[in-house]
Amino acid sequence: MKAIVYERSGGSDVLSLTDRPVPEPGPGEVRVKVAFSGVNPTDWKSRTNAQPGAGAPQVPNQDGSGVVDAVGPGVDAARVGERVWIWEAAWQRTDGTAQEYVVLPARQAVPLPAHASLELGAGLGIPAMTAHRALTLAEGGPVRLAPGVLADRTVLVAGGAGAVGNAAIQLARWAGATVLTTVSGPEKAKLAEAAGAHHVVDYRAQDAASAIRALAPEGVDLVVEVAPTANVALDLAVLAPNGTVAFYADGSGPEVTIPVRDSMFRNLRWLGILVYTIPDAAKLAAVAAISDAVAAGALRGGEQAGLPWHHYPLPRTADAHDAVQSGAVGKVLIDL
Repeated sequence: MKAIVYERSGGSDVLSLTDRPVPEPGPGEVRVKVAFSGVNPTDWKSRTNAQPGAGAPQVPNQDGSGVVDAVGPGVDAARVGERVWIWEAAWQRTDGTAQEYVVLPARQAVPLPAHASLELGAGLGIPAMTAHRALTLAEGGPVRLAPGVLADRTVLVAGGAGAVGNAAIQLARWAGATVLTTVSGPEKAKLAEAAGAHHVVDYRAQDAASAIRALAPEGVDLVVEVAPTANVALDLAVLAPNGTVAFYADGSGPEVTIPVRDSMFRNLRWLGILVYTIPDAAKLAAVAAISDAVAAGALRGGEQAGLPWHHYPLPRTADAHDAVQSGAVGKVLIDL
């Protein structure tokens, strides 16, 4: 089978196309014939900063979709032929989804409803699980999202045209929240509107704090934050008492300064998220809620849902990684 591997850290030029034996599933595992491999920022960052497993080449990419074509001992044989979406394929493993077949624990290949495309499935994983974690961290918030559980909440999604932002808008809307989002221009505003945001604020065209306060006079309960260093002043300006900032990226800077007394008096919470290291129960709650939202048609993909798909063939995986590193707007997919 064809696979992309790297054996040392570095730029996208360390990725190479190779032939490998088709793997066999062991106890509790399934083998998936991969249709699409989804690319996330942590995929190129892992390639750049971390060494592959000792003595074994690393296949990149955590997310993907495809069809189960074999199962190992202890797994129901009825799963053969099942369409699935994949999460955390390469976390603490050398086998990601940038290959024609991947073997992984059965729970990490999740059934995908017939109406949901395999492109959508390949884009769920890390973005939707990150969004779910962020949306469940507010004071008194739910452990698992479901319709109505955020009905009394106002959520601000920073960067509503990004992959996590798109998932956060859709999941928050499904859960009943009033959803505001910030974007950096009119084209991204269209994408955020397509995702379902109730209110979209272009922070380059208007004063974002004033606009958000006008839309949410009592403040926002939760900020899903992609750029905490850049947005700390804005978040402070719009947060309601007992509000929460859940941040999941450091692209705006490696450090953020938080005013102690203001946070104390208003009982504000600043919480970081890395989906790979959240509690296992939180991962499973996210997977279950995401599956429910997809089944309900509330979590969608493609340009009509505010997240355009960008397709690359497997031999151009390096270009796909570079596109994500360069900030491609939409979801980058590798076609297998």
